[in-house]
Amino acid sequence: MAESFLMRLKKRNLAAEAEQDKPSAFQQQLAKFKFEPDQINAFQDGFRRVTNQFDTPGPRMARTENFNVGEGETAVPCRLFIPFGADEVKGPCLVYFHGGGFVTCDVETHEGITRRLRQWRGLPRVVRRLSPAPQHPYPAGPDDCEAVLKWALEGHGIEGHGIDPENIAIGGDSAGGNMAAFLGQKYRHQLKSQILLYPLMQLMEFKPPKPGPQDWLQLGFMALKFIDEHYVAGADATDTRLSPLLESNLGAMPPTYVLTAGLDPLRDEGKLYADKLGRHGCEVTYHHEKSMPHGFLNFARAFPKAKSIPLDAADVIRRHFPRPHGFS
Repeated sequence: MAESFLMRLKKRNLAAEAEQDKPSAFQQQLAKFKFEPDQINAFQDGFRRVTNQFDTPGPRMARTENFNVGEGETAVPCRLFIPFGADEVKGPCLVYFHGGGFVTCDVETHEGITRRLRQWRGLPRVVRRLSPAPQHPYPAGPDDCEAVLKWALEGHGIEGHGIDPENIAIGGDSAGGNMAAFLGQKYRHQLKSQILLYPLMQLMEFKPPKPGPQDWLQLGFMALKFIDEHYVAGADATDTRLSPLLESNLGAMPPTYVLTAGLDPLRDEGKLYADKLGRHGCEVTYHHEKSMPHGFLNFARAFPKAKSIPLDAADVIRRHFPRPHGFS
């Protein structure tokens, strides 16, 4: 009996699906790839050079100050940015955690972003310096970030820094957004707002995508592979300190600004988190840049929107802080 057309079509579709499920050559090579120390150092140095070339220094500040939160081996290095017009006696503050995949970047690579978060020009910013993996794997990152946030919330930043513990916002980009999201959940009742810029919201599983029109994007998954091997390093990735997207209790969260980028492996999880916050009654400002890659805010010379988008995020902060005389 001759095979029907529908049966032949079904077999062809099943064969195509089976072929699709086979790992691509890229995926097979990626699964075998191991990062060596010299490659890590080269990546760190390379990113700093690229940032220096393609980012702008950002607006001038009245002053900047390097200081430590804590003492001895547990001290966390930070930098305080004081814009012109800030109240240095007692005023609000944004505590910001920079990105870099938990391994690279520092305050210098993110000076442009933090300086451009200045729409409300009287807002000081404390930026916590990274304790990078693999020398400092999880939970060093969130522990350091929490120490800085508690320092600000408990009033230790008033004397000498003028940080008002009653008016604190939190923020971060990429890996810094991951830690800001978790701490935003934990300290929700003490924060005025939060900004999450293309945040890394979950580290449960490393799955490279199928090849597509933007195959170069899969280079982003090289970084995710490194994070899995050297930062997560066998820890329980379902812990909300690593995967804040999994948090089920999101009631009473502070007003939140979420930015995602279309050419970014993290875009879907950022959108999922924004939607989840909205369903729990959080005031969410969601912004999606469909033609931008991950990390574009570090490259203001290449992407002009890197200059304007931080102003949108800063506006969320401005709306939820008091506006004393002289601020704009």
